[in-house]
Amino acid sequence: MQVQIETTPIDKLDVDAAAVICFEEEKASVGTAVAPPQHVDPEIANQSGWMAELRASGEFTGKLYETSILHRPQGVAAKRVVVIGGGKRGKFSAVEARRVGGSLVRALKSKGVKSIALLLEASESEHAGAVIEGALLGGWEPDALKTDAKKNENQIQQFTAVLSEAAAYPIEKTAQRAEIVAEAQNLARNLINQPANLLNPAALAAAAESVAHEANLQYELLDREAMKQLGMGALLGVAQGSANEPFLIVMKYRPGREEGGNHLALVGKGVTFDTGGISIKPADGMEKMRYDMAGAAAVIGAMRAIGQLKPAIPITGYVPSVENMVSGNAQRPGDIVTSLSGKTIEILNTDAEGRLILADAITYAIRNGATHIVDAATLTGAIGIALGHHNAGAFTNNQDLLDRVMKAAKEAGEKVWQLPMDDEYKDYLKSAFADLPNVGGRPAGSITAAWFLREFAEPAPWVHLDIASTAWLDDAKPWMSKGPTGVGLRTFVQLAQDWVPTIVQ
Repeated sequence: MQVQIETTPIDKLDVDAAAVICFEEEKASVGTAVAPPQHVDPEIANQSGWMAELRASGEFTGKLYETSILHRPQGVAAKRVVVIGGGKRGKFSAVEARRVGGSLVRALKSKGVKSIALLLEASESEHAGAVIEGALLGGWEPDALKTDAKKNENQIQQFTAVLSEAAAYPIEKTAQRAEIVAEAQNLARNLINQPANLLNPAALAAAAESVAHEANLQYELLDREAMKQLGMGALLGVAQGSANEPFLIVMKYRPGREEGGNHLALVGKGVTFDTGGISIKPADGMEKMRYDMAGAAAVIGAMRAIGQLKPAIPITGYVPSVENMVSGNAQRPGDIVTSLSGKTIEILNTDAEGRLILADAITYAIRNGATHIVDAATLTGAIGIALGHHNAGAFTNNQDLLDRVMKAAKEAGEKVWQLPMDDEYKDYLKSAFADLPNVGGRPAGSITAAWFLREFAEPAPWVHLDIASTAWLDDAKPWMSKGPTGVGLRTFVQLAQDWVPTIVQ
């Protein structure tokens, strides 16, 4: 899909569909609801009163993402005028703008539409980049392995965000950034969507290497022998049950000029399939466990965008990648492993494997110069119980760093909620036989998992994002298909671009 931002009057655009956002609280006046006077001739705007008729009939109320289509409107070049709901005007933000873009694409691509232009009023123009991101994300489908010859027929070929007045920012650069970020997110979704028989740790490493080459990143790969020599017993303990070899993927971005001594590490959990190991998961829903590398995909996709956008600080992506399988060689409950940090870990539940591979990756990142660490992982089912499917959970040992991550997430339109890390929660992680167990029991499962990771991150400033309940959609939304979401990636990219090296100590 080609994307762009224009200031051409929308009634002059020769597209299949010209779209406008209309809000719930607006009066039924097409002159105010459809476009400002400079973009739509008042005589055209009021020629039929069709917007008032839509309102009166109840066919269109302005609720979020609902659409109504007028065919062959007089006085405009477009074949259709589409009205899409923006909800309450006062609540309209980049989140809703992004979803409007996705909803338009998804609603119209099945109707033979190939080109869309969406008008943004002056108060909405700041969301042009978000709208373009949403359009590109909305066009993605999880059907790459279907053999239906007609599956690609209904594709939008062009999406234009039309500003009602001259922008106070470089519109070409805004469109370019939106395209880079959305394509990186779709790359992450493609990786997550791959079934485990096609995407094992070696295949994930190959995909990361291809991305590194494309984005001019440095690339390193640690295999089983290299990790054994280093002493990554936590990671290798998880991997020992699988016939597929484990890897630690390292992707390095280095700016031309480094300042402040800060070095950001992005760490992503890369379990390409998770049976739970000896502590095996129930059969129901296990097929979805290919998404257990969603954190890894977010890091790989973010590093691609970072290589293209070139932020000011050095950033390294770390992806520990394994399969957690059941076999005669699999790790057992009761085993004790020695991590790269030297700390010993009692394995009480082999299905709490993500924290084990992350522990060694975080230690390795610190040893290789990371001054600040942010990880993303589909770590616990408990986070869905706490927050549902709308917010990722955030945990930290450094409030200043978390504030930056939260700010980046808000700007990127990703919902994140901070959970507590009081010292009392650490008391759940006690073992009579090792330095700590890998689980702390049923209470506060997401918090104790975060505390486990904190034991390996200290003293570096660190933030953990638990994306287990937000990385996959069980049902399609108006703005996004069923399947992987790529959550976390936009926050990573925004954080990298916003970074001011001297703020966090």
